[in-house]
Order: sequence, then C-alpha cells, then structure tokens
Amino acid sequence: MFRLIRSLIMCKLRYILIILFVSLSVFHLNAQAQTMSFEVSGKVVGKAGQQPISGVEVFTDKGFSTQTNAFGEFRINVKVGDVITFQSQEILPVQYTVVNDESIRVEVEGYERQGDLGKSRLKPMTVMHKVYLDSARFYKIDDIEKSLDFIAQSIALLGDKGNKKQLAASLATLGDIYQYHQQFDLAIDNFMSSLEASKSTITSLQLAEVYNITGAYEKTLEVLKPLLEIRNLPGSQRVVLYEITGDAYKGLKNSNQAISFYQEGLKVARKNQLMAKIPDLNSKIADVYAIDNRMIEAEAFYGNSLQEAKKQAPKRAVQEKEKVADFFNKSSQFNKEIELRKESLKQIKELPAPVARMDENMVMADSITAQRINYKIANAYIAQDRYDEAIPYLQESIREADNGDDLVVKKDATRKLSEVYREKGDYDKALETYQQYVAVVDTLYIRKEQEISRAARFNREIASKQSRITGLEQERELSQSRYDLALAEQNLIQASNRTQRIIIYSLVFGLFLTALTAFFFYRSTKQQKLANNMLALKSLRAQMNPHFIFNALNSVNSFIAKNDERSANSYLSDFSMLMRAVLENSDEDYIPISKELELLELYVKLEHSRFPEKFDYKIKVDEQLARDEFFIPPMLLQPFIENAIWHGLRYKEEKGSLDIHLQQPEEDQLQITISDDGIGRATSSKLKTSHQKKQKSKGLGIISKRIAILNSMYQNKIAIAVSDLLPDKSGTKVVVTLRKAK
Repeated sequence: MFRLIRSLIMCKLRYILIILFVSLSVFHLNAQAQTMSFEVSGKVVGKAGQQPISGVEVFTDKGFSTQTNAFGEFRINVKVGDVITFQSQEILPVQYTVVNDESIRVEVEGYERQGDLGKSRLKPMTVMHKVYLDSARFYKIDDIEKSLDFIAQSIALLGDKGNKKQLAASLATLGDIYQYHQQFDLAIDNFMSSLEASKSTITSLQLAEVYNITGAYEKTLEVLKPLLEIRNLPGSQRVVLYEITGDAYKGLKNSNQAISFYQEGLKVARKNQLMAKIPDLNSKIADVYAIDNRMIEAEAFYGNSLQEAKKQAPKRAVQEKEKVADFFNKSSQFNKEIELRKESLKQIKELPAPVARMDENMVMADSITAQRINYKIANAYIAQDRYDEAIPYLQESIREADNGDDLVVKKDATRKLSEVYREKGDYDKALETYQQYVAVVDTLYIRKEQEISRAARFNREIASKQSRITGLEQERELSQSRYDLALAEQNLIQASNRTQRIIIYSLVFGLFLTALTAFFFYRSTKQQKLANNMLALKSLRAQMNPHFIFNALNSVNSFIAKNDERSANSYLSDFSMLMRAVLENSDEDYIPISKELELLELYVKLEHSRFPEKFDYKIKVDEQLARDEFFIPPMLLQPFIENAIWHGLRYKEEKGSLDIHLQQPEEDQLQITISDDGIGRATSSKLKTSHQKKQKSKGLGIISKRIAILNSMYQNKIAIAVSDLLPDKSGTKVVVTLRKAK
C-alpha cells in the first residue's frame, strides 16, 4: 500500500515537473521573441478609396524610422511591443503596437486624393509632381535646401495649366517644412496661399496650429470656425480640431472654453480609439486647472494622463511623467517630483534617442535627456536644502552633458554645483567648480556666435529659396492669367458656335415638325378619304340591294298575275336562296369568284324561269382558272346580265342566247365575258319611251361608281368594256377584266 502511494506521488511529481518545464520553455521562447528584433512590412492607404499614401513618416519608439514609397509601402525593424507612429503633412498621426511579424495595413480616415499611382490612368506630370513632394518631405529634417529645391521643382512642373489641388499640395508641404524649422511667418504665408488655391481641412488645421504657436489666438479661432460647423468630419481630424481650439482659448485665458473643447476632444478620441490623444488631452485639461490654481483637479487629470501614457510606448510614458513632475515642482510637491523623475531616469536609459517634448506654445522646447533629468532631480533636493543628496545628481548631470556635448545643461549644472558647494561652506570646491562654469560659458558663447552666424546664413538661404519659389508662383500666375484669357476667348468662340448650332438645330427641328405635321395631315386626309369611300361603298351597296330586290319582286308579281301559283312558289324558293346569299355578302368589298358564280347561276336561273321562250343561257368556266385566287366585288356582274335579258333578249322575236365565259388569259388576270345576241343597244334605245330615255339604268350607274371607288382604294384593278357583238350592231358584249396586285 505504501509503495503504491509513493509511486502515485512520484508519478504526479513527474507530471508537475514536465508541466513546469514546458511552461518555462514557452515563457523563455516568448521572452526571447519579444527581445528579438525583426523586419515588418506594411502599407498605408486611405480608408475610403484605398489609395496608397506615399511620403508618410514611419518611426518606432525605439528610434528606427523610414518613409512609405510611391505605393504606400514600407519596411522597418521592430520588436514585439514597439509602438509605430505614422504621420505626414497629408494625414494626422496614427499609432500601431507591434504584436507579431505579420504585415501591417494602416487605413487612414478622411484621406481623399484624386488618382492612384498604382493605376495607369495617372498622367506623367501628376506622377512627377508627387515624386517631388515625397522627396521634399524626405529631406525636410536633414537637408532643408534640398527639400526647398524639390518644392520649387514641383511648382515649376505645374506650368500655366497646373491643377489647383497640386499647387495647394506644394504650398502646404512648403508651409510644413517652414513650420518644422520654426520659420513661422513663412509657414503662415504658404499655408494661406495653399488654402487660396484649394480648401483643405488638414491645411486649415496646420495654419491654426502655427497661429497658436505665434500667439495669434483670435486668428486661430477665425480659421477654425468654419470647420466646427462641418458635421461629417473624420474622428481623427475632429479631435485635433477640438484640441487646437482648446489651445487657442487657453492662450486667451478663457479656461472654461478651453476645458470644454478639450473634453469634447477626449470624448471623440475615446469613441474612435485614438489612444495617443487621450493622455495629451488629459494633460492639457490638467494644465488649465493648474493655471487657475485648482490643484486638486489638476492633479487628478495629470494622474489620468500618466495612467493612459503608461499603456502606450515607453517614450510617451517618459514624456508624460516629466510633465507631471514639472507640475509637482510648481506645486512644491518635491518628493513626488523626485520619485517620478527617478522612474523616468531608469526608463530613458533604455531608449535609443532623446525624447522630444513640446512646451505650452507647441514649440520644440528641451529634449528629455538623462543629464536634464538629473539636473531637475538635484534642483528638487536643493529646494528642500538636501545638498548632499543633490550633489551626486549634479555631478552625474555634468558627466552626461559632457558625453552628449550638451553645453547648456553642463553650464547650468556646473553653476548650480558651485552654488551648492558654497552653501555647504566648501569654498575651494565652489571656486574650482565656478572656474569650470566660466570655461563652459566661454565655450558656449563661442558656439552661440557660430550658431548665430549659421542661422543668419540659413535665413539668407531660406529667403533666397523663398524668393525663387515666389517668383515661380508669380510666373505661374501670369501664365495662368494668359491661359485663362485664351481659354475665355476659346469659350466665347465655342459659345458662339454653340448658339449657331442651336439655331440650326431649331430650324431642322422646325422643318421636321412641319414635315411631321404634313405627314399626319396627309395620313388624316387619306384616312378621311378612305372613310368617305367606305361610306360611299356602303351607301352604294345599300342602293344596289333594293334595286335588285325591286326587279326580282316584279318577276314574282308577274307569276302571280298569270295565276301560276306553282311557278311562283318555285321562283320564291330560288329567290329566297339568292337573297340570303346577297345579304351575306352585302358588307364585303370583295368576295371569291366562286361565290359570285353561285349568285349568277341562281339569278340567271330565276330570269330564265320567267322568260324560258326568250333565251337559253350557258355559263362556261375554264378548267385552268384558279377560282380561289381571284376576288370580285359582290353583285358586280348581275346588272350587266339583267340588261342583256331585259333590254336585249326580251325584245328579240326568235329565241336568243346568253353566254357567260370566265377565263384566265394571264397569271394575274381574270376576264369575264357576258355576251347576248339580242336586239343590240341602238335598237333597244329606240324602243324606249320618252320617260324611259330620261331614266338611266340605275344598276349600271351604281356599278360605275363602285368600280371607281374600289380602284382608288385597292391595288386590284377592274376594267369594263361594252361593245356591240355583231357588225350590224345587234347583240351586246361586256368584258370585265380583273387584275390582282402582284
């Protein structure tokens, strides 16, 4: 049992040791990974259009720096935990904390630019202009002469047809360069010229910032007033807007307004996760409270700024610690000041470069260096009469200043050390240190003279460069004026041509409307004529049917008069069949020839039944006749047959004959011949009474009118020829020709 328990304990211990070993290995690997440096790549683009942004300064809190190329790409050496800052004239600062070696993509809000270097649609001049501006930004810090030369080339490139936005970009970049080198009057002039060429929120904020630096707070508020009314301003720009406005009100001693704008900026920064701005705004609120001697509120906000700064890069934390330490110094809280500065001293030794700091007017003040912190710690001890504790820090400050060639701090620390020795009564050391101080002052004086000489030469060079740039701008404006004048003249010619074209188009349109009106009038007239013809045909058909019925009823009446009831009944039966067929076709303009033949056969049969002793009839149709292909107006032939019987055959002494012959002499032609061997037209006319002579054949008159109307309406044409059958003018021959449309 004991062995079993021991083996279980040993087994558990083994597992625990394995877990501890693995944990320690992982911890060691993580720690090693965090201490190892590696190269990370990335790209900076605008969030809205994904345009690459070139010329962006990329630097870490460890001192490494680079710039994005024309495609917005960059490479930089970092470690896990390093904070990378992205900033340029075109964008507001953006910070990113490195967590691994994956590629970084920075999307900037509020960035708008026409075109994209990655696309071939850009003009060569646009590409070159951007290259010049990128080069100017690259040399801004180290070689201002080169930087200004590139700006001059970018303006000269634009010529007289330069894009206003490109000109504005050149001038804004020039203003940024002057601002960096503290040539604030020139910076203001160029920012204003840039805004005159093309309005830009970023440039307006830069101009307002320089106004604050020079103490022109009223002008700052004047520049920022229109921006405060913009509703859709990106969060990063709105934070800076509120911050600069707060700075202006702080400069005007309007504490309430300053705090109000700082707090609004703080809300926007938190909402948009702009972590770099949170300690800044807390610190500025604390500054205002400190100015108003409201130390409790000031200390609370300084505490907030310090806590927020600690979450960010070590360099940022050192900056804030020194600012809070300055507050503690002013409020005579020397122990808190010393404690903070000692923390800063430990951290600053781990940083590769001095930490820059801005004073109340946003002008580059002192750098946060080890020698300066040691000097301030010593001053805090001296303020408490703790001279022995102050001496080592003053000595360390002198040593660090000597290594860093910082004569200003060395001078101050040496003088302060001499005073401390004197206060302690050690006059030999005080004298020795004072002599060292005098030597440093002499050296510093010589160096200052050299700096003044260099500054004068630098100012002359800047003035020369600015004169050249101003001359280029004036030449460009003159060329632009000439170009605008030529363009105005061209626009005037184009306007005149446009007016002429409008007049011509109006005339053409008027002619078109006239032609269209004439067409519609013609079509309306044609339709009206067609309607009239249709109405006339209907009227003629309406007249034709009663005429035929009247003649047929006369025949029935003759049978009844003869008391021939049987014949009358038979006649009426055939007559009813004929009438039904006639009425069925009464609304048609044309019917098939086969139907017309049926009507003719019934009619001739009826007439023959009345006058069987007067004539015989024969209807002949050629076998090759295509009956279904030819159409004929209904009741067209009946009046001719009626005339042949009633006016030709009826008065003949011997029995006559009636022949109806249908043939197709041509493919598109039908010929109908109606011939009788009656007394003829001349003899028939002599037999008519005076009353009959006055009355023309009603049926033939209607037929003539119908044919005239149908020939005008349809492509099928009808022709009728009437002639004597025999040379002695006896008999009658009627030829009806129908020609169908091809």
